[in-house]
Amino acid sequence: MPGPFAGCRRGGALSRPLHSPGVRRIALDAGGLTLSALLAEPPGAPGPPRATIVALHGGGMNASYFDGQAHSSLSLLTLAAGLGYTVLAVDRPGYGDSAQKLPDGQKLVEQAEALRLALRDFASGHPLGAGVFLLAHSYGGKLALTAAARGLHEELIGVDVSGCGHRYATAPPTLDPGLSGSGNPRLNWGPLRLYPPNTFTLAASVVAGMPAWEATEAARWEQVFPEVAAGVRVPVRLTFAEHEAWWRHDAEAVRELSGLLTAPRLLVEHQPAAGHNISLGWAARSYHLRALGFLEECLQPRPVNP
Repeated sequence: MPGPFAGCRRGGALSRPLHSPGVRRIALDAGGLTLSALLAEPPGAPGPPRATIVALHGGGMNASYFDGQAHSSLSLLTLAAGLGYTVLAVDRPGYGDSAQKLPDGQKLVEQAEALRLALRDFASGHPLGAGVFLLAHSYGGKLALTAAARGLHEELIGVDVSGCGHRYATAPPTLDPGLSGSGNPRLNWGPLRLYPPNTFTLAASVVAGMPAWEATEAARWEQVFPEVAAGVRVPVRLTFAEHEAWWRHDAEAVRELSGLLTAPRLLVEHQPAAGHNISLGWAARSYHLRALGFLEECLQPRPVNP
């Protein structure tokens, strides 16, 4: 039986996805490597943004994951910009404009360094506001945690990750983890009723080939997670979808994860009526608002003990 993407051409560096009003495509210099990104800024704001959200997509996707076009409620970029935040959704190394130069992608530590340099380039011409907040999905969550542990930015204030845990509930993803319909779409999507009807007809602008290094690194994540987790020194929020099938998120797994991720504050939550690709489903707005609520909490001054 064909998967939900049957008949869709897989998007990559050559695809030009649709964008929401106010969202524009930019290029970032990551130490000589050009990374493409989508940028949304607060409309008509005379001063700096409240903060800057750096959004990191998962494996086999691209930055347009955060600007879903199947329904007006899906876009994180327009929602957050309307609330006073700058949102920078980056095509990770091996995707978008860097796909041709890096057909095999990069290791996580290399991606973390590229992201650091790209953010430095962005900050040279754009105010960041009160700091940088990482919002990431799936494989992008691995990068977000790795980058946070390696000191991405001196003003990093928090990390919000969906669709990424520390123990697989199934075999680690391969080069084609069902995104194009040739694998098992249940892992990535869950029940298809959770998504707007146009989701899969617009999929060619969101789906991309998964670079070889990512499949290799994905298989090692369970082993490297404890070291990465020990290095994260900012508040972290993790969200698992109700129909998450890639990762264990039972009580035992959450207890173990919480013991390893010794961030100053850790929240582990579950998003009802959602599949792995939360930001493309009907639950997107609810999830994004919860993530932005966590960001608001990260912006609050810490109480000083008398």
